[in-house]
Amino acid sequence: MKYYFAPMEGITGYVYRNAHRKFFKDVDVYYTPFLVPTQNRVFSSREKNDILPEHNEGLYLVPQILTNKEEDFLWAAQELKMYGYKEVNLNLGCPSATVVSKGKGSGFLSDPDKLDHFLEKVFSDIDIGISIKTRIGKEHPDEFPRLLEIFNKYPLQELIIHPRVQKDFYKNEPDLSVFKAAVTESRNSLCYNGNIFSPEDYKRFTDAFPTVDRVMMGRGLVTNPGLAGEINKDEVMNKRLLKEFHDEVLAGYERVISGDRNVLFKMKELWAYMIQCFKDGEKHAKKIRKSQNLADYRSAIAALFEELDLK
Repeated sequence: MKYYFAPMEGITGYVYRNAHRKFFKDVDVYYTPFLVPTQNRVFSSREKNDILPEHNEGLYLVPQILTNKEEDFLWAAQELKMYGYKEVNLNLGCPSATVVSKGKGSGFLSDPDKLDHFLEKVFSDIDIGISIKTRIGKEHPDEFPRLLEIFNKYPLQELIIHPRVQKDFYKNEPDLSVFKAAVTESRNSLCYNGNIFSPEDYKRFTDAFPTVDRVMMGRGLVTNPGLAGEINKDEVMNKRLLKEFHDEVLAGYERVISGDRNVLFKMKELWAYMIQCFKDGEKHAKKIRKSQNLADYRSAIAALFEELDLK
């Protein structure tokens, strides 16, 4: 089994990825939060920093691209190839309303003919591997057979399926019946993504789909950074390791971000997930959210790790 770390905007940038790889060794592939090509034909400084090879040493990274214009995708893929990347990923999964309203992310799925034309043009002009991360439709799972028919026309590195539609966002259960059909009918290798938060979730999935040999986890891994190790090696997370990981992330942000407020914003985003590792963590989560400077924040974190146990 291969374990993939899903991209999460604002959280899984290079500072976080490097800290994660230092302490947790079981993730095989990391994906960047999506890059958005613009008419200016330049990556933003934030995007460039995130994909620089020197910022991602020792891990296998796949840059993800968000666009519905083939010329923009081709430009970004060629730029990334010049940085040494051998694969890029097309985002057809983002459910954000601002993204979908522009016909990008999972919004692109509502126009299968345009998507087909996009892929035909891209695959005729490109010499770098392409994978796709997709939802199963915009409004209804019945959209997926047509989408899979399109995906089957092209030699994808792999097809990563999150079996929800756009309007689900992250609610409702993944539609495993649609994924089951894809396992039978896809001509490309498949990776599953969706609602793996524990070793028990993983076992239920692998029992149901024993032939699928790769899974992608996002919210589950951000909540519990050691989840892949718990699944793969039965290594249960402990507070000491989690605290060392936290301190590495914090130190990394302090090196590259100026000002307590900006560093705190990044750490508070992370704790919206990671607090779920602790029993009865809401009181301490409130103190973290209310911290106005790094001294207050460190005090709240020290109390959290001293007073509470992991679930």
